[in-house]
Amino acid sequence: MEGGKMEAELFVIAAKIILTVLVGGFLFLFFYLYELLILRPEGLRSKLQIQGIKGPPPSFLLGNVLALKRLQNKVQSTATKTTDPQDEVHHEASICHQWPSRIFPHIEEWRNEYGPTFMYALAHMQQLCITDVELLKELGLCTSLILGTPSITSKILGPLLGKGLLSSNGLMWAHQRKTIAPELYHAKVKGMMDLIVESTTSMLKTWESEIQTQGGTAEIRVDENLRKISGDIIARACFQSNYSEGKEIFSRLRTLQKILSKGIMGVEGLIRWLPTNENREIWRLEKEIESMILKVVKQRSEVSHEKDLLQMILQGAETLGENGLSHKKFIIDNCKTIFIAAYETTAVAASWSLMLLAVHADWQARVRAEVLEICGDKPLHADMLPSMKVLTMVIQEVLRLYSPVFFLAREVFETITLKNVVIPKGVVLQIPIPFLHQDPDIWGPDAHKFNPERFANGVLKACNSPQAYMPFGLGPRICVGQHLAMTELKVILSLILSKFSFSLSPAYRHSPAYKLTTGPEHGVILRMRSL
Repeated sequence: MEGGKMEAELFVIAAKIILTVLVGGFLFLFFYLYELLILRPEGLRSKLQIQGIKGPPPSFLLGNVLALKRLQNKVQSTATKTTDPQDEVHHEASICHQWPSRIFPHIEEWRNEYGPTFMYALAHMQQLCITDVELLKELGLCTSLILGTPSITSKILGPLLGKGLLSSNGLMWAHQRKTIAPELYHAKVKGMMDLIVESTTSMLKTWESEIQTQGGTAEIRVDENLRKISGDIIARACFQSNYSEGKEIFSRLRTLQKILSKGIMGVEGLIRWLPTNENREIWRLEKEIESMILKVVKQRSEVSHEKDLLQMILQGAETLGENGLSHKKFIIDNCKTIFIAAYETTAVAASWSLMLLAVHADWQARVRAEVLEICGDKPLHADMLPSMKVLTMVIQEVLRLYSPVFFLAREVFETITLKNVVIPKGVVLQIPIPFLHQDPDIWGPDAHKFNPERFANGVLKACNSPQAYMPFGLGPRICVGQHLAMTELKVILSLILSKFSFSLSPAYRHSPAYKLTTGPEHGVILRMRSL
């Protein structure tokens, strides 16, 4: 009897201990979530409010996500009612460049209501949206590591970018930039000129053949072809591969990009750890991409040790030190970053360039005349590019009107003061680049029009606040691949213009869409003929 009584007492004691642990764990989780989701956001908002910064009132838990979605749905439904998909577009009046407020109407509405710097919340994350050029100027001069890529962005886009150059912070970011940037300096890019020309020429031969087959004029969807050119260039320049070998990686990265873009401005990205069908697809793609990259790296390592970008990444992995990233992940994440950054953004910019030149036949003719005058019968080479002033003006204007990157975001890891505004730790600074690029107060009354002439005397004279022009980013984290991107764009466009004339196809539908980059939703279809 005494043994049974003792067992019962032990059972009661054990049950009490388990209950205490469970209650304690529940209370800990409750207070943690209460602090994370309620106290911390309210504290950040109050610190900004007392400095005169305003914004829409957030709702419980979701912040301003529902209000944001309502504004988007309202604009999209209005656009659907007023747009006939069968409309033919052949001239400037048919194409409206004021697309940023259609994609993210909340920025336009809240900026008008609360001023050039306002706050809003995505769930528990406090955003400080900045379109004040003086504040931007100070932000661009800040070289401290206390500003970096938002941690939530790296979590949402982790399958796509991992902890590579675009998504890492602190010493890890500094090490990766030191590793990669030297291989993309102007002198190095100049040495890639021949393969850029070769990759572009190879694709243009298929266009010539198609035009000839169709009797002198052909309708070509150029955006997909430009992705192939861009992919071939980055694969060959940095990995000694070619597009045909890397196309499966590019294809999966693009699919992954489309899925992940759905959650970047909403609550979808906050539940990436749940085993939904979409998340399982993301995890599958991530594993396949990593396996393919490692295969390419292994093949490359076995056949060559030439000092190119991949070799620099491999060496960077060896000298990583205690930066919290494994040797394998360093290689995979930076390869993914280079693939997606160099492949997608350059192709998108080239697509918009051809669309605008198709609409503006006068500028198409001006750039073509310049290219033919500089090149003559000689093969295109690197020393010719700096002389292409009109082409440069056109590219700069394209990047102003249709910047592939929409948001520049920085998280404040330690409290910082910019333009007498004390920004507390934990706030995410958000800069909507296209809104700045089309602000009439900065660019003048023709801010929404295609006018490359504004860049005739360079960026400094193009507007009254040159720091507001940021197609490649801002400050110490400015894009390391900007020289390669500009060289690619000049080569691709000059070769196309020297061989073809083109106009927009009646099938073209103008609809910029945001899927991490801002590209043409329905592609760019041109009616082309050989010269």
